[in-house]
Amino acid sequence: MIPFQIIFTPAAAADLSRMPRDLQLQILGEFRGLPRQVIGTELDAFGKLERGGRTLHRYRLGDYRVYFERHDLGLLVHRILNRHTLKDFLFRSGLKVPEDEALQENPKFWEMIEAARQSARS
Repeated sequence: MIPFQIIFTPAAAADLSRMPRDLQLQILGEFRGLPRQVIGTELDAFGKLERGGRTLHRYRLGDYRVYFERHDLGLLVHRILNRHTLKDFLFRSGLKVPEDEALQENPKFWEMIEAARQSARS
């Protein structure tokens, strides 16, 4: 079996560390089945956001959304966000489109993802 790693960017690790310990354990426990899903599919079961040749996927874990992309070693988790945060954003912005489509077109979302990527390089 090929080793599979779940790598958290500093931003994703910070998102997780701000949660209560029991919620952290619950979320990490949900990652158990994820490697089989990511290796065994073309990720059609996950939300998909594309921009500039880059593809992120969204994985729902209860009230949280995990934004990740495939990586040579497994997958790279960029952010773990409470779904209400995104719903509030969509409500306030008055957008009447699906969540993934709204995020895909929003430059602020990609700036947030890129900021996490830049801090990982530092």
